Amino acid sequence: MKKKIALVTGGLSGEAIISYKSAITVGNNIDIDKFDWYKIDINESGWWFENVKGEKSKVNREDFSIEVDGEKIIFDAVLLCIHGTPGEDGKLQGYFDMLGLPYTSCDAATSALTFNKRYTVAVAAFGGINVAKSLHIFKHTPIAPETMLQQLNLPVFVKPNNGGSSIGMSKVNEASELQAALDKAFKEDNQILVEEFIKGREFTIGVFKTKGQIITLPMTEVITKKEFFDFEAKYKGLSEEITPAVLEDVYANKICQAAKRAYEVLNCRGVVRIDFILNEATGEPYMLEVNTVPGQSAASIIPQQVKAMGWTLKNFYTAVIEEAFAY
Repeated sequence: MKKKIALVTGGLSGEAIISYKSAITVGNNIDIDKFDWYKIDINESGWWFENVKGEKSKVNREDFSIEVDGEKIIFDAVLLCIHGTPGEDGKLQGYFDMLGLPYTSCDAATSALTFNKRYTVAVAAFGGINVAKSLHIFKHTPIAPETMLQQLNLPVFVKPNNGGSSIGMSKVNEASELQAALDKAFKEDNQILVEEFIKGREFTIGVFKTKGQIITLPMTEVITKKEFFDFEAKYKGLSEEITPAVLEDVYANKICQAAKRAYEVLNCRGVVRIDFILNEATGEPYMLEVNTVPGQSAASIIPQQVKAMGWTLKNFYTAVIEEAFAY
């Protein structure tokens, strides 16, 4: 008997538009010989089941069930495609845990931790992973820009501490630019990360677990046409993504080992994408951040890496779904 899978998309943040694109790719590649899948759209107006005709009906939040043609559908697992809140920050994971419903992402604790960029790098550093020097700033306890620059060296990145897609992020090269960057980031979040710039090549690598084994996908080098890999570079074609990356084995192995170590230290599940800078001065990889629900749109990096590994997306999503039942 085929398993019933809820493909959950949408979300309550500016990243919802990317979530809908991811859901299209995933939905087109779910193995319908093994799974019956149903699209669930969580947005500002509510939680909705959307059928193939685009007709919507409410999800029963008491048990996360839906009704189709008079039949009550109880899901066997959830395939998460929400980037941002509430699908990437642990909120939905906690709800599904209370229902005893398996899902394809990291658990509630890891999702909440990794959604906070500062806490992520702090835990990674305790695990022996290289990270950039940074400051964690809260809106209710502001710190003067000059005080920050007594502790950090320019250039620095200023970014909202929670969220993704580089929304609200700035690179600051001059002290006079810092306050405007702080103001921009605080419009997106009430806490921000100010992080020293590391000069080097940027790589991103997908990591997932199947049958108990942690696997790294072929990594991608990201070469942006802008000053850094911001929203426009990511989603408006202003970057070059080379998959698989052309990199000497000694450095590629260091990044792969660091990625696996981060996956273990942070207790990840499902597929995640981890960003690194290969420090040109030391030849060592520095972890930037972890994306626990990485983009799956046709233009996204994970589908590129899956194809570079020689897998079909259908096989990949089958492995991801089946692994959810292992927990």
